[in-house]
Amino acid sequence: MVTLRLLMGVFGNLTSMFLFLAPSFTVKRIIKSKSVEQFSCMPYAMTVLNCLLYTWYGLPFVTQNNLLISTVNGTGAMLEFIYVLVFIIYAPKKEKARILGVLVFVLSVITSVALVSMFGVPVKCRKLLCGLVAAIFCIVMYASPLSVMRLVIKTKSVEYMPFCLSLFVFLSGTSWFIYGLLGADPFVFVPNGLGSVLGMMQLVLYAIYREKDMKSKKTVEDAGSSMDIDPENPNQKKQQDST
Repeated sequence: MVTLRLLMGVFGNLTSMFLFLAPSFTVKRIIKSKSVEQFSCMPYAMTVLNCLLYTWYGLPFVTQNNLLISTVNGTGAMLEFIYVLVFIIYAPKKEKARILGVLVFVLSVITSVALVSMFGVPVKCRKLLCGLVAAIFCIVMYASPLSVMRLVIKTKSVEYMPFCLSLFVFLSGTSWFIYGLLGADPFVFVPNGLGSVLGMMQLVLYAIYREKDMKSKKTVEDAGSSMDIDPENPNQKKQQDST
């Protein structure tokens, strides 16, 4: 069981790293276009907070045998913070102020949790306090793409819900769910179990609306081709083909 848990922790590290790196394509698009378009910063801001909380939760003076949680989440916090900074640079003024407000909130929460857990509660209560807060915000992080899922259903387009991000939300949530289950740690397996379900829902939406996207684009292309043909000269297409 210990070996299996270790293997799931290593697999969780790998899938989480891919999850943290997946938004780099979106960030590259934002930098290239110098606009955040309709991409939401909330998933990234909530991921920063989630990573910071679980980095703290996994440290030896809070919980035992959870160092794998700290290593991957510490790296993830740095990457996600960079993504948030890109949003701040390229977002409109009104959106920029909102993102800065969320970032202040994130830093306030992790600072408060760290100080209270170290100086405000007994040592035996650290795991309960840090785990409870981390689990709550982990659920918030996994729920933050719900607005994007609503946009997908509304627009019938998956343009603003990248496939790689949805895939690794599912894989990461599943691996950490199993890791937490093997370690009998509800602060890990409960939120990640919900994350796995939400990730699966995103993949289902992607499968449904990706096909509709492709059909819609094909219809537009066919319409464009037909507009190039003069209805009074039906031989025009043949002439174009021979050319």
